[in-house]
Amino acid sequence: MKTHFAATLLAIAVMCPALAEGQQAFQPPTGPTPRLPSGKVDFSGVWQKPYVPDMTKDGKEQKGLAELPFTPWGEAEWKKYDAAEGDYTGACLPFGMSRSVNTPEPMQLMQSDKYFTFLFEQNSWFVVVPIDGRPHRQGIATWFGDSVGHWDGDTLVIDTVNFNGKTRLDTIGHPHSDQLHLVQRFTRPDLGHITWEVTVEDPKTFTKPWKNARTFTLRPDWEMMEYSCEENNKSLWEGRIKVPKR
Repeated sequence: MKTHFAATLLAIAVMCPALAEGQQAFQPPTGPTPRLPSGKVDFSGVWQKPYVPDMTKDGKEQKGLAELPFTPWGEAEWKKYDAAEGDYTGACLPFGMSRSVNTPEPMQLMQSDKYFTFLFEQNSWFVVVPIDGRPHRQGIATWFGDSVGHWDGDTLVIDTVNFNGKTRLDTIGHPHSDQLHLVQRFTRPDLGHITWEVTVEDPKTFTKPWKNARTFTLRPDWEMMEYSCEENNKSLWEGRIKVPKR
């Protein structure tokens, strides 16, 4: 698993400069904010997300918090984390909501008056969010949590709770507990951009809530691709890989 995770980090490191260069060269389409027939802002599209491996930073501007407001428990969890000793993503386990938004892979948003859906190219994960004002469900804690949405004017607010506490907030491993509460705010000021902000609240890990913000860019020239992560990369239809004898 360590080898797989190290290879993943290396691939991301090689890919990120190319992504940054492509983002600078690409000019997003211009035009007014699109809306559904109901009049609600339509966030649908394939979006380029800034790669933010460290959530103390806000996108490519690298502004943000000097340090996170850890509780003693949170600080201990942060200090003992060492990716070289293994990270859950190396076993192809779900990244979780926060870390999935922070990865450089494309994200497609699909929307109706009743649902808002995240389609993450990373591992082909998806999250379907009711946005008709219903309350959170009561159920088993999950990797991506339980999300519901509501409108605040032209801003869509996605509220997520009931996490299992087994993920990390970002690539460098900032921790959270099962008390994590995420509030994402989506605003589309024009055709080509989404202004995104998240508030992170977790009383076990942090002494107070904190925020992170960035801008997503519409990529009409992109289409989502299939993405499969299989631990150890063994062929499931051919059985175990046979190692030849020396």
